[in-house]
Amino acid sequence: MVDPEPRPSAAQRLGAQETLGISTLDPGHRPPTMPPGRHVAITVRMLDGTDEVFDVSQRASGKVLFDLVCTHLNLVEGDYFGLEYEDHNKMTVWLDLLKPIVKQLRRPKHTVLRFVVKFFPPDHAQLLEELTRYLFALQIKHDLACGRLTCNDSSAALLVSHVIQSEIGDFEESQSRQHLLNNSYIPEQMALMDKIMEFHSKNVGQTPAESDYQLLEVARRLEMYGVRLHPAKDREGSKLSLSVSHTGVLVFQGHTKINAFNWSKVRKLSFKRKRFLIKLRPDLNQSSYQDTLEFLMGSRDCCKVFWKICVEYHAFFRLFEEPKPKPKPVLFTRGSSFRFSGRTQKQVIDYVKDSEFKKIAFDRKHSRVQYSSSRLSPLPSPHRPQVPKEVSVSCLSGSFLSPPLICLSVPSTGLASDSPHLSASSGNSQGMVNGQKPVQLFGHSPDGRQPSPLTSPLLNDAGSVRTDDEDEVRRKRFPTDRAYFIAKELLTTERTYLKDLEVVTVSFQDAVGKDEATPEPLKSTIFSHFDPLYKFHSGFLREVEQRLALWEGRSNAHIKGDYQRIGDVMLKNLQGLKPLMAHLQKHSEALVELEKACRASRRLEVLVRDFELQKVCYIPLNVFILRPLHRLTHYKQILERLCKHYPATHVDFRDSRAALADVSEVVAQLQAGMIKMENVQKLLELKKDLIGVDNLVTPGREFIRLGCLSKLSGKGLQQRMFFLFNDVLLYTSRGMTATNQFKVHGQLPLHGMTIRESEDEWGVPHAFTLVGQHQSVVVAASSLSEMEKWMEDIKMAIDLAGSSNGPTSDLLASSLTDNKSPTEDSCQEAESEDDLAASRTSLERQAPHRGNTTVHVCWHRNTTVSMVDFSVAVENQLSGNLLRKFKNSNGWQKLWVVFTNFSLFFYKTHQDDYPLASLPLLGYSVTIPTESENIHKDYVFKLHFKSHVYYFRSESEYTFERWMEVIRSATVSASHRRSRKESHLY
Repeated sequence: MVDPEPRPSAAQRLGAQETLGISTLDPGHRPPTMPPGRHVAITVRMLDGTDEVFDVSQRASGKVLFDLVCTHLNLVEGDYFGLEYEDHNKMTVWLDLLKPIVKQLRRPKHTVLRFVVKFFPPDHAQLLEELTRYLFALQIKHDLACGRLTCNDSSAALLVSHVIQSEIGDFEESQSRQHLLNNSYIPEQMALMDKIMEFHSKNVGQTPAESDYQLLEVARRLEMYGVRLHPAKDREGSKLSLSVSHTGVLVFQGHTKINAFNWSKVRKLSFKRKRFLIKLRPDLNQSSYQDTLEFLMGSRDCCKVFWKICVEYHAFFRLFEEPKPKPKPVLFTRGSSFRFSGRTQKQVIDYVKDSEFKKIAFDRKHSRVQYSSSRLSPLPSPHRPQVPKEVSVSCLSGSFLSPPLICLSVPSTGLASDSPHLSASSGNSQGMVNGQKPVQLFGHSPDGRQPSPLTSPLLNDAGSVRTDDEDEVRRKRFPTDRAYFIAKELLTTERTYLKDLEVVTVSFQDAVGKDEATPEPLKSTIFSHFDPLYKFHSGFLREVEQRLALWEGRSNAHIKGDYQRIGDVMLKNLQGLKPLMAHLQKHSEALVELEKACRASRRLEVLVRDFELQKVCYIPLNVFILRPLHRLTHYKQILERLCKHYPATHVDFRDSRAALADVSEVVAQLQAGMIKMENVQKLLELKKDLIGVDNLVTPGREFIRLGCLSKLSGKGLQQRMFFLFNDVLLYTSRGMTATNQFKVHGQLPLHGMTIRESEDEWGVPHAFTLVGQHQSVVVAASSLSEMEKWMEDIKMAIDLAGSSNGPTSDLLASSLTDNKSPTEDSCQEAESEDDLAASRTSLERQAPHRGNTTVHVCWHRNTTVSMVDFSVAVENQLSGNLLRKFKNSNGWQKLWVVFTNFSLFFYKTHQDDYPLASLPLLGYSVTIPTESENIHKDYVFKLHFKSHVYYFRSESEYTFERWMEVIRSATVSASHRRSRKESHLY
């Protein structure tokens, strides 16, 4: 009688080699030795729905069984996973790796453990192996099927489209429809079939590995991603659910998150009988601070189960290394002795990247797509004998469907046996890799080789919950080529640019575009020209993200150099941008149309002003309108750096040079209009900051410089804000007004004006005198360099005013004159208040106004900014992740940082719609920390202004240089530097 051919194991179905891998729980050692004693067969249900049987000793710990499962799968990053089961109380619990199995499973033979994802990282890029991402994709697929991962219809359809792209390949209508009819991926799938097929048709060319990546990219943005709900009640008896994530403890009402307690705010987690307690750190910013929050759960066991999960999540994501066990008390025990066992996420990442690995291809036998992918497998070690196989595998029936009622408590059941993910038909190539016998492999490392030490931990205290040092991990794992970081700058700034486009296409359109006060010509000028650009750049960003993902090795770019370039992507998209030139040329008109419409409609003016006060509009609206023109300049700069870096023989040089030629041609065509509209935009921005100006924006008027000078009067030196244009010099002051605007005190026409130094004459340092046709004004700068900047600009403006026909219309309101004496001219603040009160009948004067504009920053920090500085700031924009540390703090905080408009804007992640905080940089100094400051990190720069000190860390030498470059452009005002724009301005 012929024995039936055994069914392939899960590892074999994935195409892995026959030899065993080693669990990451015990690095550098052999698989755990099996304790002596009676063996028992334990069934583990895998993520693909098949059952595997493992022979283990009854005295073995849970760690022994878990390691055997990871070894069986040849899974290196096993620490993200766990084994769960239903205990005698029908509660779903995790198998404790430290306790003997026999003490946890009452009937081991009749208990089915489920191998599922236990820890969901915030970014799937932290999963270094394709096999790990594939298993995560199976988990997402199951959570969708059982209804645990709830989302809107569009997200659900998009997720399913990536699943079927992985399973059946590129879209073909009849095949795709038939596959959806035969397989159920989400509840009520029939209603979304057309939408799923539409998304599937857009995935052409995606490999299975790329589909897994995109699936996780969409899933991780969902609020219910990785959420496992634990029923509870608050003190009032309202039904809630508790959950835990990498960020902290979450509170849900239904499927809506209503509160979150970050680990940094949590002082202690505990439970007493049915009560689950969260003790918070004191918050000095809240008047009604609550020290302890209390939730009521179903039983003491429910509390303890959730408490254990919280302990493990905190340890895995927040600690640098596995916590050490507490010493056993001699006489009495108090409290639980439970602790997290296994490696933390940082240790896992360090271990994988520091181990000696090579690319071993494996076939996705489950997929109909004929594509050979790659994964990391350990190098053979000559110092160790071959690891004996300790697993006896026999497969039970894989045909099952879990009842819908228990889907919420059973994480890994519910995949149909006929799923093409892991089909039994792959047995004909058992033990083969791409049709060839795999090489015999051994353990991860020679005897005694431990994982790499934490060479530069972020904090000395491993138990601290302040922050993780993820950038250390990424810095060591990702490419170090300068071209990679140039390409990454393109990615990070494109993300910010797309968010800025959303301010106009989504937020502004929702707030203003649907109102009847908005005239149709304005809607047509703005929205019809922004929407095509937003759609185009959305596709461009996706391509850049995919290329960088391949470049970083997150997918299957195992062909050396094939994906290590970005010029081809830029060339393709810049050529695709040329048909949109008509839309770009209309953007300058949008500024004028918006200003005309606001003048014609007071209601629209109020709507626009209210919108500018929203958090999403973090810089003036007019700046957003000109963003598409500025973005072309950024592309040009990136390509110039890329071409300068590449040798002429580089594979990417030709495409990069061709892309640079294309974008340079476009920039040259738009240059004149761009410079003109930047001046108009600045005049419109200044108009909002000034009171007493009726017609600031007139043809021919150009802005040159603004800043603080001290004006000499009968009462001594008084701080005034001066505004220099090509025809007039205004001086203003800011009283305690509700509008935060500056009141114009007088004007000095430049025609016929003379200027002279007068420090000796008045005995005031850095003083100079402005002599006009009707009056003279003595002013003093804060420093010699400031005086030189002002005198140089004023002299140039006087020369231009004498040789050109500039605007001649009166600037000031009728209530002000320009023929006052020097003593009369120095108006008191109370007089300014009276003038304001008289003018508050106007809607424009009553409106609130942001107090953090460039003018206000210059006022408070007694500094100055020229139009040349503004022009340079337009070009020097940057985005990316930085680690920030305050002067007296120990830990670093990772933030998404955007530099624009002379300010740093801080976000938690690049997906946030508005910044959490901002830091205007005018007046700051940027330096490198000294040895005495004890900042023993690479790529750190220091920002300081008076007693305010901040430290920032970047990820590479290139990004460090770029941040220093752009920040210096904001912290060091031009000592009348000439730019490519200045000849046009003057």
